[in-house]
Amino acid sequence: MAKRKIIKNRRKPLRKGGCLIASFIFLIPSMIVLYVMTALFWSALRDVPFIRELNEYADHTPDRLFDIRVPENYVPLYKEAADEYGIPWTLLAAHHRVETRFSTMDPLVSPAGAEGHMQFMPCTWVGWSHPSCSGLGKGEIPEVEKTDPEAIRSYGGYGLDADGDGKADPFNLRDSLYSAASYLAQNGAAEGQLEQAIFLYNHSDQYVEDVMSFYRDYQQRADEYSGK
Repeated sequence: MAKRKIIKNRRKPLRKGGCLIASFIFLIPSMIVLYVMTALFWSALRDVPFIRELNEYADHTPDRLFDIRVPENYVPLYKEAADEYGIPWTLLAAHHRVETRFSTMDPLVSPAGAEGHMQFMPCTWVGWSHPSCSGLGKGEIPEVEKTDPEAIRSYGGYGLDADGDGKADPFNLRDSLYSAASYLAQNGAAEGQLEQAIFLYNHSDQYVEDVMSFYRDYQQRADEYSGK
């Protein structure tokens, strides 16, 4: 008898390249789902009050490696405003350094809506009794009201017309510094409660630590700025 040839049905092995492509195609839907879920998670997380405060603070985080000296031309104005409200001028300088790096931040408006040389939220500047004020205090305050001393007094705000030009303007350095000095004094700095006043200026423990750090630096160098 003739022997039948037995032909074994052998599968050809898949090429390695084919396996990799097939695996990658299979993973694409999973990667898309993971990306969407991650994006939704971080979007929701940004709205958590604590995280939102950290993000706002990060925009003002001071760089301690550069420019920690106080600009000498500002010192007389710091002293004038601080003396008016009974607080250390070095504290006012420290706030100015942390808030806008001595007004070198451009523009002088934060992503959260804080304005001017000392970064007041509009509702803190004009007054929280303004009908548009809520939340973090950005409000929808007309510009004419935002700089009107009478309107500010009626709404209980901290904005001051320090130079007597008829406007209480957060973008005017003298107005802004006097307003910050008044705010700090009324919230404890005039009684020596510096950390309390700083925290009420910006509700962040890290912010308090940074302002106090600059304050101590400037206190140690106070004689230099006084010309002694």
